[in-house]
Amino acid sequence: PPEEFFAYLKDPMEHTVLLGFLLGLAAFLIVDVVFLKEDFCVYICPYSRVQSVLYDDDTIMAVYDPKRGGEIYQGHGYDRKKMYTKQKELLAVEPGAECTTCESCVTVCPTHIDIRKGLQLECINCLECVDACTEVMAAFNKPPLVRWSSEKEAVKYAGKTNYFRGKVIAYFTVLAIVLVALFMMGSTKEHMLLNINKSTRLYKVLPDGAVQNDYLFLFQNTDSKAHTYTFEIINNDKIKIVRPKNPIQIGPGFKAKEVVILQADEPLAQSHDKDVSIPVKIKAYAIDEKEKIVIDRDLIFTYPRLEALQK
Repeated sequence: PPEEFFAYLKDPMEHTVLLGFLLGLAAFLIVDVVFLKEDFCVYICPYSRVQSVLYDDDTIMAVYDPKRGGEIYQGHGYDRKKMYTKQKELLAVEPGAECTTCESCVTVCPTHIDIRKGLQLECINCLECVDACTEVMAAFNKPPLVRWSSEKEAVKYAGKTNYFRGKVIAYFTVLAIVLVALFMMGSTKEHMLLNINKSTRLYKVLPDGAVQNDYLFLFQNTDSKAHTYTFEIINNDKIKIVRPKNPIQIGPGFKAKEVVILQADEPLAQSHDKDVSIPVKIKAYAIDEKEKIVIDRDLIFTYPRLEALQK
């Protein structure tokens, strides 16, 4: 919450983890913006490498049409070499080539690649090259040589792009399953939170032989309206709640700490060697919406060995 964030900043040395995270994030952003710049996309960001695994001939991307524009590069993959830097050199080999070799697509590229070389990991599909080529080719009343299309359609001329292929349907199916799962998880959220911590004292033996255990309960109302909370023990009728005596009222979005004392008046175990840990299940709920706002929590009630009881 914002109010807690600014409270932490007032005393940063008490919150060194948060301070370290903020300083680390700030340092990363400074290095990224000032020094790395577009190299972050090329060498660090996993986006292109993940995307390249998913690509096929029907994938829509920024693509250069070599049949219309001409083959500027020759070879295969990253070993392709640039053969022509001037239009007259290109036209001497391919008279019908439409590329003007103006280099506009290269100039505007934020990762400094030449889209005419083909698909490259550095490409982030920002479409700056498409806009640049569209503007240049419009002066000749021709469609752009770099366009938002697929290799099947723009490079191989093997027909129209197939949008509804098996891979795409599988991606949408997986995405739909994830969204449904997230929706279901979100719709079953707890409208209250309860954190239970044991006190530093294991137990307290009263003069009459009763045994008490102390706890600190942290309630949080995550609902949009105020509620009155209480709790009960549901698995051991020999342990009773001594404190608090009254229900706890908490406003929407607020937290409340409560010292809780559980007491056992009857013997729960007989051990000569060590203290006995007894599991206890707590049921906490809002009195006004008992069926909707209810959670169970487990805690340990420590019962002393016989030697400690007889002191």
